[in-house]
Amino acid sequence: MIFLDNLINGLSLGSIYAIIALGYSMVYGIAKMLNFAHGDVIMVGAYVAFCGLQYWGLPPVVAILLAMVVCTVLGITIEGLAYRPLRQATSLAVLITAIGMSYLLQNLALMIWGANPKSFPLSGTSMRLGGLNVSSATLITIAANIVIMLALTAFTAKTKMGKAMRCVSEDRGAAELMGINVNRTISVTFAIGSALAAIAGVLLCTSYPILQPTTGSMPGIKAFTAAVFGGIGSIPGAMLGGVLLGVIEIFGKAYISTELGDAIVFAVLIVVLLVKPTGLLGKPMREKV
Repeated sequence: MIFLDNLINGLSLGSIYAIIALGYSMVYGIAKMLNFAHGDVIMVGAYVAFCGLQYWGLPPVVAILLAMVVCTVLGITIEGLAYRPLRQATSLAVLITAIGMSYLLQNLALMIWGANPKSFPLSGTSMRLGGLNVSSATLITIAANIVIMLALTAFTAKTKMGKAMRCVSEDRGAAELMGINVNRTISVTFAIGSALAAIAGVLLCTSYPILQPTTGSMPGIKAFTAAVFGGIGSIPGAMLGGVLLGVIEIFGKAYISTELGDAIVFAVLIVVLLVKPTGLLGKPMREKV
């Protein structure tokens, strides 16, 4: 029973990482940049949902939708103001800008909501499945991960915008020649990733109900690790990497060492990349010369 408890907890945590990793993976796959402010968008979404639940008395679904709207607007704004002017800049310039945006969001949250940790008001009820006590939040998190992954896969395969994203990801110059609006496509990608970040923020704080300005930092780093682990740029890879990372973290803390749980996660990543540098489901990238 302890093994199954740990497995379910690992799947739940991994599902949160997977939802966050989907945002990283989509942005990198299409815009070819690492948005390190993504973890802090998670934090903003959690704070907006917190205010909706705690202060404005909104129903949970409405509070989550509000968080998604705010994070979507925030993601589009960040892309338009901070990243779009650097479209032709070096990767280092974009990376430094992303780190700066991350610290900006953290400090704005510190000014608005203060440094004191807040207890997230949404929590799951416990239910018994067989001999296991499982939180409803855990089941919702796992189900949400599956639904989001399937929806994104269908979106990129079936819709006009999804096909445009795939074209931009494959060859931005050729996509422009075919009449695709690259800037709008990248903005939509940021919007989707930021909306997913809001969902992930609520799910994270429902399972781990302490909210503060640095809430999204470590989950963001681990989700980026999950995206690389699974093969950055791949939607199924982000899901697989996130789930595996969550399971490895929980089992590592349960059976090896609580203090070394994070180190075990990153050590596994290093081993996987040494064996398969593109990640589990990643494809080799060809450089044009």
